[in-house]
Amino acid sequence: MNKTRVVVTGVGVVAPNAVGLSEFLKALKEGRSGIRFIPELEELKFGCQIGGIPENFTEVRTGYFDHEKLMSINDNIGYASVAAVDAWRDAGFGIPGENGRVDWDTGSILGCGIGGMDTIAEQVVPMVSQGKVRRMGSRIVEQVMNSGTSARVGGLLALGNKVTSNSSACSTGSEAIMDGLLRIRSGAAKRMIVGGSEGASPYIWAGFDSMRVIARKFNDNPEAGSRPMSASANGFVPGAGAGVLVLEDLETALARGARIYCEVLGGSINCGGQRNGGTMTAPNPEGVQRCIRQAVADAGIEADDIDSINGHLTATYADPTEIRNWSEALNRGPERFPFVNSTKSMIGHCLGAAGGIESVAVVLELAEKFLHPSINCEDIHPELEPFADRIVRETMDCPDLKIIAKSSFGFGDVNCCIIFKCWEG
Repeated sequence: MNKTRVVVTGVGVVAPNAVGLSEFLKALKEGRSGIRFIPELEELKFGCQIGGIPENFTEVRTGYFDHEKLMSINDNIGYASVAAVDAWRDAGFGIPGENGRVDWDTGSILGCGIGGMDTIAEQVVPMVSQGKVRRMGSRIVEQVMNSGTSARVGGLLALGNKVTSNSSACSTGSEAIMDGLLRIRSGAAKRMIVGGSEGASPYIWAGFDSMRVIARKFNDNPEAGSRPMSASANGFVPGAGAGVLVLEDLETALARGARIYCEVLGGSINCGGQRNGGTMTAPNPEGVQRCIRQAVADAGIEADDIDSINGHLTATYADPTEIRNWSEALNRGPERFPFVNSTKSMIGHCLGAAGGIESVAVVLELAEKFLHPSINCEDIHPELEPFADRIVRETMDCPDLKIIAKSSFGFGDVNCCIIFKCWEG
């Protein structure tokens, strides 16, 4: 059966190391970290006192939204909205007026992992506890509902197709991209605005700190804190932001003369069932490997066609397991393993936004023919020494780069893998 081909025609990003496409591209090529010391976390006695938060975002969003809209936009929704507007403009579209025509051909799937926890903690709980419910106003609900990101973007861009939000922990952003791909393939939409976002708040990060899964040893050296594949990694660094892609069926994109970044060949989503080594927080190896193999099959390629992997790779104990699972799934040992890098080394783990931001990185790598470095892994984990030559530690020019696989894995033993291919016309 012939599948509708789906391409990326627009990209937008709000990341800890850069806001906006050109600056993000520059940051990737420079290996620039967006991890900083956060005094509030020290005051709250967090073990981890560093994180990745987009800089100067209060000022950024005032350039996008009027005063009335700003009153309804917390950071999570704000990050998603700015990234979505940028992606839409980047795809060659204008922002519709308040009385403009509804775009019935375009929808949106924009998810988040935890969402409006900051609004709940800072406004809802105190006001309810103080008996001030009537003073909360009418804008609270849209900031705390799980679909707040997609709902806001749907209104900003007058979208008339499916508009919804997904949530699958750290796999959220990538899963949204896959769901959008499938909707276009089915013929139900011509375009989908897809990706993920996550706000920055100690209320979002507190649970992870209590689990002791986030970095505690680099509070005095923040930029060195996110260390995927490193022997001295001691947990992930929490991050925030948004990454958004405009997916479009190839026929429609060509008909309007759109600039095409790359093609999304296919992918897969599954769950390991929390069995056979899989738990709420650890992956079932069989589930991961099946997800990778199914993604390769869905994309219509061979395992040997993959040039590089943008891994989930969070700087936890799971990094060596992830590389082993890729090696098993692709049947490619260290000597034939694809190149591999981790965007999280520069931005931390942005939870629901991770797959979205990291997919933006993949799109830019394919379009610009380079691979960005995984910083802070000069001391390769002992179990990964055989793969050391395949780990990208300095920016590489790659004129022959064609196919990158993007993986995301999340709490609940959920898995997602997407196959991106450079556009060759």
